[in-house]
Amino acid sequence: MSKEFDVHRIRKDFPILSRSVNGHPLVYFDNAATSQTPQIVIDAIVDYYCGYNANIHRGVHALSQEATDAYEQARYKVQKHFNAKKAHEIIFTSGTTHGINLIANGFESLLQKGDELIVSALEHHSNIVPWQMLCERTGAQLRVIPMDNDGALIMNAYDELLSERTKLVFTNHVSNALGTINPIEEIIEKAHGVGAAVLIDGAQACPHIKPDVQALDVDFYVASAHKICGPTGVGVLYGKEDWLNKLPPYQGGGEMIAEVTFEKTTYADLPHKFEAGTPNIAGGIAFGVALDYMNAIGFNEIASYEDRLLQYATKKLQEIDGLIIYGTTSKKTAVISFNVGEVHPYDIGTILDKLGIAVRTGHHCAQPIMDFFKIPGTIRASFSFYNTEEEIDVFVNGLKRAVSMLS
Repeated sequence: MSKEFDVHRIRKDFPILSRSVNGHPLVYFDNAATSQTPQIVIDAIVDYYCGYNANIHRGVHALSQEATDAYEQARYKVQKHFNAKKAHEIIFTSGTTHGINLIANGFESLLQKGDELIVSALEHHSNIVPWQMLCERTGAQLRVIPMDNDGALIMNAYDELLSERTKLVFTNHVSNALGTINPIEEIIEKAHGVGAAVLIDGAQACPHIKPDVQALDVDFYVASAHKICGPTGVGVLYGKEDWLNKLPPYQGGGEMIAEVTFEKTTYADLPHKFEAGTPNIAGGIAFGVALDYMNAIGFNEIASYEDRLLQYATKKLQEIDGLIIYGTTSKKTAVISFNVGEVHPYDIGTILDKLGIAVRTGHHCAQPIMDFFKIPGTIRASFSFYNTEEEIDVFVNGLKRAVSMLS
């Protein structure tokens, strides 16, 4: 770990980390649901609304031009971060779910009965339901890569699922429920071997890993800003230019058109073809600022520090009698999903909240994973680079207290 990584200095960048909850200092371990927001990102949002709030791409006046320049500069920042070849391969969306639905909608015109789509068993509902809806509309079939008891995909089974009928493969880069890092390089290469396209849900990976879409050779990659210290309501869809040109627009409206008459409409070039209506301008600008902030810290440094937190917390939790961790593969991000004996996870989460400790309980929008383990849900503690070992100690002590009260 870099000697320059100073978590106590970093924590000062996040105003919310100094607050109390139920009379206790906040311990925020729900980072897989959303990260917290540094002051510099908050300031960027305030600055937009105070200084140059105007609609973009449409005005000749100064405020509109300033807003347009700032918004498009953010697109270049996102392009650089993900190493997209061209800026117009970066489509701003409202978030990961929006990006997935955009692609699912576009593939409706490319699929026919008998075609097959492959999904992994580790998916969030947002990377399952849109494809089920697509299969219902087209007659395509959904096939599933199974998982093992460690929470890892069974890649031999993936090999057997692939065929000339496979048109699209989609999986998350990192499981939101278990933290498993999937072998997406292998998944992408093998899918391309049968002529299939690949979409990767990067929502859970991007806070921890800096993806290089060109090196991955991925066709589509989606993510959300609010997982990466940015605001809610904005995200990114990366798509290879050729694929984006093949797909029809997802929504009709202003900005996505070249020419409109009552007889015929022609569509704008990329990226505007997929960005109908007024976007989340402040959110897009702040997204760029959030990426600047995290890159200044360094993703290698972030990953190293978070792995230290993961190892520390895992060791502490394993000392608790009856505690079972789900997702035990060696390749995972800083997420621990667990249960303690027969105690319901909701009850533990409620007591932890009374102690100022924020964790997530339930099926985490990944119900098939819970069905695999035959459990109703888990307690999920997810760590970020602004968390500390001292907070983990508070969490473990609070967990022991909750278990003793409920046993």
